[in-house]
Amino acid sequence: MSEPAAPRPGAILWTDLTVPDAERIRDFYEAVVGWSPTAVEMGGYADWSMETDDGTAVAGVCHARGVNADIPPVWLVYVAVADLDASVKRTEAGGGAVLVGPRHMGAHGRYAVIRDPAGAVLALIEPAR
Repeated sequence: MSEPAAPRPGAILWTDLTVPDAERIRDFYEAVVGWSPTAVEMGGYADWSMETDDGTAVAGVCHARGVNADIPPVWLVYVAVADLDASVKRTEAGGGAVLVGPRHMGAHGRYAVIRDPAGAVLALIEPAR
């Protein structure tokens, strides 16, 4: 059996929202969009995987605490990159800023949250190999 292919650089891999009151926002999106929340244990509290009616995880709603304490409250899109360190250097060289990281995401790889020269925020992720 072969291993699954690594995500292609430039692919959007995930979207999440980090906020001070994740339960309230979880309930808001459950009512407005129809997503069903599933708890994701974070070591003393839960963040939320938001799922469609067929159980497909499509987004996360996270507490602004622990490793997420300094992530801004925006819908954060995670885009795959081939080399996170090189992308971070190019962010800074191009007039952007690194807001968070680079950090490890356990078995998922490493990520950084950047702000582009226009002020928009995006997460870059180098998936684990």
